[in-house]
Amino acid sequence: MNENRIKRNRLLGERIIKGLQSRNMEGYYAETREDALAKALEWIPEGSSISWGGSMSVNEIGLKQAVCEGNYMTYNREAAKTPEEKRKIELIAYDCDYFLTSANAVTEDGVLVNIDKIGNRVSAIANGPRNVLMIIGMNKVVKDVDNAVSRARNEAAPVNAQRFELDTPCCKAGICFDCKSVDTICCQFLITRFSDRAKRLKVILVNDDLGF
Repeated sequence: MNENRIKRNRLLGERIIKGLQSRNMEGYYAETREDALAKALEWIPEGSSISWGGSMSVNEIGLKQAVCEGNYMTYNREAAKTPEEKRKIELIAYDCDYFLTSANAVTEDGVLVNIDKIGNRVSAIANGPRNVLMIIGMNKVVKDVDNAVSRARNEAAPVNAQRFELDTPCCKAGICFDCKSVDTICCQFLITRFSDRAKRLKVILVNDDLGF
């Protein structure tokens, strides 16, 4: 990455972290994926119970693999053999020590925006797990909430719809049509502007392009 881009991202990261702190959240700026992984594992005590949403960013820094192979109690809905077992794991996740996820967008002053289909991810961010740890690439930083919602709808949602090969207009055209398709993944919107419990929401900003 260009040195000027690195400097700019670092300064912007510092601004976002101050915004997160003003919103009762905790933030850390990681220069690399390796740094992000090390910080995440530093924050999560061994023996913790852990679950996660469908986050590419968590996978891309190696965090999911690390907790699955480490000394933790993990609840992985992807390992469920039946829909009933999957539902049980999703419900157990609300009582875990750490829920791992990302955000579809984060504003320069620390507001987090997420879109979800079934709601397990956004509901866990809002309440339930004792801690929520977010891995967010600097590619997801936007100016304000309006731009954050636009990014979630017009970039993250179409790419995810294509990833799952859903029958939605955005999957075919690459932009949001505000559809009511039965396959739509834009069912639940969550704007997180403050944490009612200090440092429950922990954000690791990564100087890299992660997720969608």
